Amino acid sequence: MKEVYSGLEAWRYIIESEKRRKTVESYLPLILSAAGAFGVSPFIVLRYLQGEWLAAIVDTVIVLGFTCLGIYVYRTRKVRFASIAISLFSMGGVLTTIYVIGPQQAYWIYPGLMAVFYLLRPHEALLLSFTTVFALIPPLLGRADSHSTMTIFVTIVVMSSFAFAFSLVTSRQREQLMRLATKDPLTGAGNRRFFDTKLVDLVNNMRRTGTPASLLLLDLDHFKKVNDDYGHAIGDRILKQVTEIINLRIRATDKLYRIGGEEFVVVMEGQTVERAAHLAEQLRTLVEANELVPDQAVTISLGVAELRPGEEPVDWLHRADTALYEAKRAGRNRSHIAS
Repeated sequence: MKEVYSGLEAWRYIIESEKRRKTVESYLPLILSAAGAFGVSPFIVLRYLQGEWLAAIVDTVIVLGFTCLGIYVYRTRKVRFASIAISLFSMGGVLTTIYVIGPQQAYWIYPGLMAVFYLLRPHEALLLSFTTVFALIPPLLGRADSHSTMTIFVTIVVMSSFAFAFSLVTSRQREQLMRLATKDPLTGAGNRRFFDTKLVDLVNNMRRTGTPASLLLLDLDHFKKVNDDYGHAIGDRILKQVTEIINLRIRATDKLYRIGGEEFVVVMEGQTVERAAHLAEQLRTLVEANELVPDQAVTISLGVAELRPGEEPVDWLHRADTALYEAKRAGRNRSHIAS
């Protein structure tokens, strides 16, 4: 089953793919949190002036909570935790004001639920919506007339139904767009853009934690001759088969990317060059052992490079590329470790 994303998770990918440029999207969590905080702030002043101290304290806590959570998700990019926390905080704050102040606060349910259907995945948002409806029963049944109570319940259910349908459709569209933006359409491996983002993340992680990482840059030998002899359809099939062979051998934490016509990269997070070199030889042997086309061996050459402390992504990739060139120059169908 395809994973369904929330709007905020899509926001996270937008920011990462843009290499954290200062766009409007990069400030989206702050904008949403600021909208909630500024919307409630005037009521804090009003509550204090009217002597409604408990209600004023509740509103103050809501404003501070929105502010802190907005800054947290903007700074850390920990979307899932922040989206769940903001959603629960929003609905909890609204329910608290209804219990403390009265049924007239029920109008805040509607913008709160709209935010929830943006922040959470569709089924999670629907569950929280119906949980909110049940939580509203005690304060509304005893303190509002039956017509107002029924109107509130019905409109919440209707709005949640429409919001769920819209959220489900748009989240699936986002998933398709994110797949197009990160996957190679022929092989299903990660594409060059996604690969560049991964390299930056690994370099930054090395600087923070010292975690090692290695690259296996591989290229199919004499692939142009295969295309000339058998046609591009067979060439495309070989690329898919090589992708399958590699994916069956690498770990779940290793990532495969196609960065050129017949050029692929395996990114091994947390692995030293020794382990990477061992994997390179295994992949080389596996591809050679599979008869991908009749009467002609399909082989690969590989360059292996471990990330050095302080090294930039372009330099790391260049060393792997140089090692691949050395493997080609030495006769192909072999691997070479970068110096």
